[in-house]
Amino acid sequence: MQTTLKTRHVALVPAAGSGSRMKSGTPKQYLELMGKPLIRHALETLCASPGIDRVYVVLSVGDRTWDGYDWSDLEPKLVRLFCGGPSRADSVLNGLRAIRDEMSDADWVLVHDAARPCLAQWHVSKLLDALSHEEVGGLLAIPVADTLKRDDGHGHSLETVSRDRLWQAQTPQMFRYIMLRRALERAREVTDEASAIEAAGLRPRLVEGDATNLKVTYPLDLHVAEWILTNRSD
Repeated sequence: MQTTLKTRHVALVPAAGSGSRMKSGTPKQYLELMGKPLIRHALETLCASPGIDRVYVVLSVGDRTWDGYDWSDLEPKLVRLFCGGPSRADSVLNGLRAIRDEMSDADWVLVHDAARPCLAQWHVSKLLDALSHEEVGGLLAIPVADTLKRDDGHGHSLETVSRDRLWQAQTPQMFRYIMLRRALERAREVTDEASAIEAAGLRPRLVEGDATNLKVTYPLDLHVAEWILTNRSD
């Protein structure tokens, strides 16, 4: 009798960066947010998701901060990988290579920014549900709402850019393991996983999220994230 193996869903969180725009000596993923390191908020959400089988966090080889915190309540679902690279794409690819023996080609990988602490369970569930029958995969995103300007290279507005059909990419971004690994092996100079998939000639599905899933980039963003988490009803 033939046995059908269940397709697995794993999360991969690259956390090897320094976050230079935060103007802090502490790597961004370890900045304090409501008494916890920033990265822990997203890891708690991912580890609590019943649809995710394993959560991998990709740390820099020389990371000495991680072990200063207690992560035992998130284990064994949470697994650390000390194989981060000089860029996000390198860290994700290194992480994918590190887990290759545990993955089937058709398994799903959800890549999430360590600096998006306001990820909610409904974000994860909506993405999983929307992409359950997709071949390529997709990402959370929101339609661009602001008026966009292109400058002339000298600090003056050259033109207004139509926001029609423009979306702001978020994470998680969810793709089949082998598809994502091969795409990143071919397209290394990308800022997100969807860009690598697009470079392979494929079209990721856009799954509408919301603005609360913000990325902490500047110091003020920490205060916004704290307000969101404090006032969240779910």
